[in-house]
Amino acid sequence: MKVKALPLVIVRLQIVVLLMFGLMLSGCDDKPEEEKGFAGLADDASNYAQVTPDKRFVFPDDHAPHDDFRIEWWYVTANLKDADGQSLGVQWTLFRNALPRAKGLQGDGSGWSNRNLWMGHAAVTSRDDHFAAERYARGGVQQAGVTLAPFAAWIDEWSFSSQSANDDPLADMQLQASGPQFNYRLHLKATKPLVLQGKQGFSQKSEQGQASYYYSQPFFQAEGSIEIEGKTYQVSGPAWLDREWSSQPLTDNQTGWDWFSLHLGDGAEVMLYRMRQKDGEPYLTGTWINADGSTEQLAAKDIELAPEDTTDVEGRDMPTRWSVKIPSKAVDIAVEALNPQAWMNLQIPYWEGPVTLSGSHEGVGYLEMTGY
Repeated sequence: MKVKALPLVIVRLQIVVLLMFGLMLSGCDDKPEEEKGFAGLADDASNYAQVTPDKRFVFPDDHAPHDDFRIEWWYVTANLKDADGQSLGVQWTLFRNALPRAKGLQGDGSGWSNRNLWMGHAAVTSRDDHFAAERYARGGVQQAGVTLAPFAAWIDEWSFSSQSANDDPLADMQLQASGPQFNYRLHLKATKPLVLQGKQGFSQKSEQGQASYYYSQPFFQAEGSIEIEGKTYQVSGPAWLDREWSSQPLTDNQTGWDWFSLHLGDGAEVMLYRMRQKDGEPYLTGTWINADGSTEQLAAKDIELAPEDTTDVEGRDMPTRWSVKIPSKAVDIAVEALNPQAWMNLQIPYWEGPVTLSGSHEGVGYLEMTGY
């Protein structure tokens, strides 16, 4: 059951204190080392559970948090159009991050014994505007979390919650979030089953073996309303849920990633991950999702992915137009940002926004670029 949200300034203070408390209990007297990779995701993860290729996914259980792993997220993007055909994008994300288990503390219960920190990101994007907001919470006080019966993921008043009473709690969902300049409320209905990414959900991110557990629901259809700076739009279009958890998805040599979720006009879906490296070629992987929901893993040799044009975004040279080729599927497309200035100017900044497809296939999708 949710409780009244704490004032944001108190929440942020709690997080800072909790971080300091965790460091002290871990016996860390020296200055912390500089984070490795994007958001420290290449830091040592030996104190956490490890991703291995032999996991058997169990649903609905795996919709819930996996507290022994360091990082996980519930991630929704939607490519929408209003009644006049205007393109709009929506993002909703809940991140869970676990502190190392400190000496003397047992379990992951309520109050200060809970190791989880929570962060929410939400955004709306049009051709001319991009607005983003964030929320923070600590675990153990019911300000944020994920429950299974019924399924609900929330942080403060933002929520992604089930409207379904059948065996698939993600079949019928309500999504809502707000920021100073925007507000949205969407109804999402799944038309096909979930998809396991990689090798039966084991998604490798490097030649050294870094990986995540990863599944998606790329077959949502969304409808509802978006309010931007006081104007309301009735919208509909495809949406995509990503679920990942890991403890070390990057290597010391990897600085960030470029992630694509693409809805092709013929009903197929494509997921692509490009992990950039300080030295050497990027690590490239993906999944081809047929219109009937069956999948085929894509290796680097199956994909040709390259930036074609860049945009100055907040002083960064960001690739906002890409060439994507999958010869075995006769795919030769340009992927272009709807709004090149879709910068998530938050505590952990990155680029995230809707894209349009042209060439051999029409369509829409989302692009996320981190570590720039």
